[in-house]
Amino acid sequence: MGTFRYGLKYWKKYIPLSLLSKLFSLIAIVCDIALPLISAGVIDYCIAYDPADPPAGNLLSFLYDGRLGAPCSWQLFGNVAIIFAAVLLLRIVFLYCKNITFQWCGLRMECTLREETYAKLLTLDSETISRYNMGELLTTMNRDTIIFKEMYSRILMNLFDSLVMISFSFAVLASLDWRLLFLPVAIAPFFIVCLVRYLSQSRKLFRAIREAYSELNLTVQENIDAVRIVRSFAAEGTEMEKFDARNKKIYDLSTRQVKLTSKYNSIFMGFQQAGYVGTVAVAVLLVLSGNIALGALTAATTYVTKIISHITQISRSCFMMQNQLVSGGRLRHFLEEESAVPDAPEALLLSREPHIRLENVSLTLGDKQILKNISLDIPYGKKVGLMGGTGSGKSALLKSLSRVFDVTSGAITVDGKDVREYSLDALRAEYAYVFQDVFLFSNTVDANVAFTRPDCDRETVTDATEAAQAARFVEKLSEGYETIVGERGVGLSGGQKQRLSIARALVKGAPVLILDDASSALDMATEKRVLASLKARCPQNTLLIAAHRVSSVMDCDEILYLRDGEVIERGTADELIALGGAFAKVYRLQTEDGQIDDSTYGRAEL
Repeated sequence: MGTFRYGLKYWKKYIPLSLLSKLFSLIAIVCDIALPLISAGVIDYCIAYDPADPPAGNLLSFLYDGRLGAPCSWQLFGNVAIIFAAVLLLRIVFLYCKNITFQWCGLRMECTLREETYAKLLTLDSETISRYNMGELLTTMNRDTIIFKEMYSRILMNLFDSLVMISFSFAVLASLDWRLLFLPVAIAPFFIVCLVRYLSQSRKLFRAIREAYSELNLTVQENIDAVRIVRSFAAEGTEMEKFDARNKKIYDLSTRQVKLTSKYNSIFMGFQQAGYVGTVAVAVLLVLSGNIALGALTAATTYVTKIISHITQISRSCFMMQNQLVSGGRLRHFLEEESAVPDAPEALLLSREPHIRLENVSLTLGDKQILKNISLDIPYGKKVGLMGGTGSGKSALLKSLSRVFDVTSGAITVDGKDVREYSLDALRAEYAYVFQDVFLFSNTVDANVAFTRPDCDRETVTDATEAAQAARFVEKLSEGYETIVGERGVGLSGGQKQRLSIARALVKGAPVLILDDASSALDMATEKRVLASLKARCPQNTLLIAAHRVSSVMDCDEILYLRDGEVIERGTADELIALGGAFAKVYRLQTEDGQIDDSTYGRAEL
């Protein structure tokens, strides 16, 4: 399926209204075609009328048959002027109706495309999304949707108008005298050959310009996100050079586009002027030889001008269409992406006390094996800790539970059913994640905490923030729970953001709570209070904790120690310490360094 046909599936719902818009345009064009003929009649019957040599008739000669007044009379002139004004007004009215309808269709299609691309972004898995950089995604979701819809709303309308106007103008010129068509017809093949070459070269340029804009958007986005790092390393100069290079690339490509456009516009203008001058010369000869009237000369000049202007509009529209096809191709490629984590066709129901089991689970991303033959039984209410160095596979294991990644071998089951048999929405509703890298939306504290339940009351939010040990600092903010945080809000520390993220997970109320290094920015005392509060608030819930700090997992029912995606040790804290392996080594190191308080090990508040 070509890019144009692909876009038609979004445009087809607006085809009836689009056809109505073209009907309005057709009526307006007929009015526009009639105006020069009416003007020609005024010249021939009101200004230069010769009873001895009456002018040859044209398509509107019936207006001058005597019913509206005698030739050269004020009565005829007045009545024709009224008709001229009425036709002109009718043309304006239908042009207005055309513009309203086709632009409404275009805006609706743009809105639909933007909704589709955003929905696609939310449904694609992380591995697929990672193949696109941020600049590419922003260009696709914003610039491409606007440009692509222009092809169906504005450009197709312009092409329709131009083709109809040229056809009607040719027909009227032929009715005046067929010899007026000689030069326009002779020039047409040369014009078409140049137009095809022009479009082929312009599409390549537009593709390069789009890629350059994506690179520039990526550079800007990265510097917005990393502005503090850039300043702290005094790297403003380096980043400015990078931006200038991207900007210069766009400048160079745009300059090539301007030169290409200027070159072919000059060629097209030469063809058009040759056709215009030649046709006017032929018309003058025909007037002098008595084959057509003086009014017909003025009408012919007008129609030739219309033909030339609309040929120019066709070349310009075809040129713009190359850009739109490039944008449409990228948009189509994104919308046709298949997620590596497909949703289940039949949605099974999940219990509120899920029993999770991993059986010989392995995961490979790209060429790298992330997890190797992991088996784990997690009945509802079990507390499981995951330890291991950076890159050991802890986060990947936790994300696989909710199918952020699909395992490549083995199986993950919930209540005896493979997770692939559940819908993604139902499966992910079972989990409340707290990630190490916290993201807060540019919204109030209240809205961020109540993200998954925006209709919940303030009491639910405050209870969750208290449990997450966040209530005290929230109440000290300038506007309390109504304080704007996030990208454009007040600055919060890493620990404060983590506590708000924990509160957000508690508001969700899922039966499985997952803390993925979620207390890394908290001090020891705060971490103890948070963990004790979570266990007191959700004593029956399943709790999965991935951490580098031993104190985070000491009270878990089972601890897995991972290395290179493989479980090398498992058991309770006491068993692993007694084993004297990797976990015991980390435990002794952190105890000696004072990272955990060994004296409190085993107390209930842990």
